[in-house]
Amino acid sequence: MPAPGQQGAGDDETNTTFKVQVNEVNLIFSVTDKHGRFVTGLRQENFGLLDDQKPPIAVVGFRQQTNLPLRVGVMVDTSSSIRSRFQFEQDSAVEFFLQTMHRSDRAFVEGFDIQTNLAQDFTNSVDALNQGIRKLRPGGGTALYDSLYKTCRDQMLTLRDDLAVRKVLILLSDGDDNYSRAELSDAIKMCQRSETIVETISTNLSPTKDKGDETLRVISEATGGQAFYPTKIEDVATGFRNIEQELRSQYSLQYRPANLIDNGAFRTIYLQALDPRYKVRASKGYFAPRPAQ
Repeated sequence: MPAPGQQGAGDDETNTTFKVQVNEVNLIFSVTDKHGRFVTGLRQENFGLLDDQKPPIAVVGFRQQTNLPLRVGVMVDTSSSIRSRFQFEQDSAVEFFLQTMHRSDRAFVEGFDIQTNLAQDFTNSVDALNQGIRKLRPGGGTALYDSLYKTCRDQMLTLRDDLAVRKVLILLSDGDDNYSRAELSDAIKMCQRSETIVETISTNLSPTKDKGDETLRVISEATGGQAFYPTKIEDVATGFRNIEQELRSQYSLQYRPANLIDNGAFRTIYLQALDPRYKVRASKGYFAPRPAQ
């Protein structure tokens, strides 16, 4: 995950959990077995880590973060292609909030087609989130990459929290884009810069995966999330339930990387379980702090 105090070109300086001078990285990740079931109870010595192809100088914290406060955004594709499934998707999102939200959590609701519509900003009120979801209406083209870039920049990168939080976007879409100026790589980089995990739920119910489904997979894997592919409309709700379970089954690894230079460069992360039966899902990397001005 991005190192503390990082900022993007043209963005305001972020206020993250760690101070710039201590150069610590807080990596949130999940572990599953070969059946896709979440694995809990593992310890630091069960993992191998490389940051920019080098072991960290020191690991300063390792925890199973089952109760870390959540900052969740639900992004709903409101383009015309999902019109027939729209109400069920709304109902599934409402149920997700009812099951997931704790007192320390906050969430927002956003629809997007050729532009974004922030129907409800960050709040702890499930009623307000429900009302926000019900305000959304389908119609228009799809600017997925632009919307994801803008949402991570405006909603996640600018978050101000005194405590450590887990930032997650749930993207409900068919993955197709026919309107963006930004490239897919631009959107992914902004997700990584804002330390945001993206969980995706495909609205393509065909048994055959298409280009849009592959796009959703790429976004999720690059940010440490997972892509869900329902084959019937009822499975959309299952996707939300799986995400809710994952959010309460993740680990936090806090470490000091070797040879960290304040140059704003992207640094790769390679984290694996030493037991080959287990699969780790983590962000593929982060951006180093930029040089002091």
